[in-house]
Amino acid sequence: MSGSSGEQAPPYRSILSISDEAARVRALNEHLSTRSYVRGYSLSQADVDLFRQLSAPPADPRLFHVARWFRHIEAVLGGPCGRGEPCGRQASRGRRGQPQWCPPAGSPPCKLRLYNSLTRRKDVFVPQHGKRVTWYCCGPTVYDASHMGHARSYISFDILRRVLRDYFGYDVFYCMNITDVDDKIIKRARQNYLFERYREKQPQAAQVLQDVHAALKPFSAKLRETADPDRRQMLERTRRAVELAAEPLQTAVQSGQAETADGCAQVLLEEAKDLLSDWLDGSLGHEVTDNSIFSKLPKFWEEEFHRDMEALNVLPPDVLTRVSEYVPEIVNFVQKIVDNGYGYASNGSVYFDTVRFASSDRHSYGKLVPEAVGDQKALQEGEGDLSVSADRLSEKRSPNDFALWKASKSGEPSWPCPWGKGRPGWHIECSAMASALLGASMDIHGGGFDLRFPHHDNELAQSEAYFENDCWVRYFLHTGHLTIAGCKMSKSLKNFITIKDALKTHSARQLRLAFLMHSWKDTLDYSSNTMESALQYEKFLNEFFLNVKDVLRAPVDITGRFEKWEDEESELNRSFYDKKAAVHEALCDNVDTRTVLEEMRALVSQCNLYMAARKAARRRPNRALLERIALYLTHMLKIFGAIEDESTLGFPVGGPGTSLDLEATVLPYLQVLSEFREGVRRIAREQKVPEVLQLSDALRDDILPELGVRLEDHEGLPTVVKLGDREALLREREEKRRAEEEKRKKKEEAARKKREQEAARLAKMKIPPSAMFLSEIDKYSKFDENVRVAFLFRTLVCPHTTRKARS
Repeated sequence: MSGSSGEQAPPYRSILSISDEAARVRALNEHLSTRSYVRGYSLSQADVDLFRQLSAPPADPRLFHVARWFRHIEAVLGGPCGRGEPCGRQASRGRRGQPQWCPPAGSPPCKLRLYNSLTRRKDVFVPQHGKRVTWYCCGPTVYDASHMGHARSYISFDILRRVLRDYFGYDVFYCMNITDVDDKIIKRARQNYLFERYREKQPQAAQVLQDVHAALKPFSAKLRETADPDRRQMLERTRRAVELAAEPLQTAVQSGQAETADGCAQVLLEEAKDLLSDWLDGSLGHEVTDNSIFSKLPKFWEEEFHRDMEALNVLPPDVLTRVSEYVPEIVNFVQKIVDNGYGYASNGSVYFDTVRFASSDRHSYGKLVPEAVGDQKALQEGEGDLSVSADRLSEKRSPNDFALWKASKSGEPSWPCPWGKGRPGWHIECSAMASALLGASMDIHGGGFDLRFPHHDNELAQSEAYFENDCWVRYFLHTGHLTIAGCKMSKSLKNFITIKDALKTHSARQLRLAFLMHSWKDTLDYSSNTMESALQYEKFLNEFFLNVKDVLRAPVDITGRFEKWEDEESELNRSFYDKKAAVHEALCDNVDTRTVLEEMRALVSQCNLYMAARKAARRRPNRALLERIALYLTHMLKIFGAIEDESTLGFPVGGPGTSLDLEATVLPYLQVLSEFREGVRRIAREQKVPEVLQLSDALRDDILPELGVRLEDHEGLPTVVKLGDREALLREREEKRRAEEEKRKKKEEAARKKREQEAARLAKMKIPPSAMFLSEIDKYSKFDENVRVAFLFRTLVCPHTTRKARS
């Protein structure tokens, strides 16, 4: 569209004469579609005159030629000219300029939302100090082995912590406590000590029997008073087991069989350990005065807990606190609560005044579970078995008040304080230790669902009474319950599976995948079905990683790594980005790992279809695209803690902690073996040597799986070499053999039935016509010669007709 200034080409003249603006713009668009209006021209007066008639570029996307022309002239002139303003040759000779640029509208970023127990909804997560996040997690009370209930909480919080840190980029400061001073610990430590002392005395068989019968009396009384059906059932099982173990000892003692009685006494001691320990504690517990007895038990079980967490690949906390190490801070914390008017001393103990706190305009009691306030059963469970005696309950101003500091009785550890010798209450420990490290307000506080009331509600009350604020915790996260095959899990009911026992059956990765397949805040059922789903998911992902590794091992030159994309690659890449966006959205939605794993599964399925289509067409799949997808999936699994080591792609081979890169070391030799085997098989087929083919199959099916190697033969394609887990490969081999055996049995059964049917048909052919229907007495009441002949005719000639005869 070059031209001299002042010149109006005929098309422009006719366009300017059009009075209707819409028609004029359409005509201009059609004219401009045939000409270049960007490169190498100076503006004509006609351009300027037409430009003056337009107030803005057209919004209709079909008129893009006019829109582009308008923006170009606007940039050259420096702005639109008013109708009365002169715009001539001087303007057209202005400097060329870039057209105006506008940023894309885009879409609002997805914000992380977490389910907050304080509001019972998903709230946008906003840390108080930029990207720094302060997090306190309630740790275990260490008096017994860690179980799958602990794993439920600590694996779930580990996943959340890793996602916040490694995906969203927060700087997480994670604190956790160890409760090593508690009613349960005190009672268990005393019981263990007294029972071991009793056994060391080597009591006579008759004495053991007598003591067990004595212990059964208070135990039976407790059983009669127990209303909870689950606990009652557990106690009944315990009593029945003890009574059954006592019967042989009773017989041996009465018959004077000393050797037999001694053996039966040892069996009874083991069976009645809990019952005898409780009985001994009731009569001799007050005599235990050595404080080291109360520290030995929690120290042992804390070490076991840390070993279990390490085995589960749970990150250690940034800082760990123990109650026994923070007693001075706890005493000061209690004193300030009293000074602020929310605590009172009574008979050497100190209690929190819930009535005074709740009546304050600045505070609210029962933030998490207000409907549970006043639940005396829950409150007494929170106080502990040693703290709910009648004299202790009478010390409180209100039944809802709870102990900040407990006066120690005989047989309990104690520390000096302004109110006399005593020990910390349960709830106060977390408040004092968390506040010492995180200050007056933390971002996240986590714990199990069953800790909401009274523990966490009491924590909130006493901490906000200490700081005189209303924001000690911003986000309260509670993990869901864990059930075992649909039944409630409880250590007190002896219905639990230890972490060590669980790891004997499944790997830490499989347990973590099972948790990832469920929402962290919902109940999780630990069952064979749950674990089977996790095993299948792990196998599904591992097969994909092994297939991609095989594709990447195929030799190519440098340029061969970058191949032209066809429609299939473009479609897979679009799906890849769609799935990444869906994963991000799911993680923003309360860290919804269940949806994330489903999106990852769908992405892998699409990749598998793509590779299968390429294999069917005898074409190589695109290496770079598959590698990017596999690396992304590996990255996500590392974030979730499902890949422990610094594996570059997929699950590591050789187990966690292996310093040797097993794949890089072994696979070149396996590749040579595979190629040699292929050559031998080809010669064996050509020379018709079945024995060699059988040996090749035995190498593939029997020998290499024992070494953790799988060979996959594909007709017309190179053998695929995969390095995997030996146990998994052996399970696959056994499953394959069972399936083949089942198939063989079904085939034999079908052949047997076919032979029987053929034999029955041949036998029936030998029956004379006159006797053919005589056996069908359920259909016919009488037979004569005419009926036999008629029915024989109908059966042979007209089988579709009715066969029933009327007498």
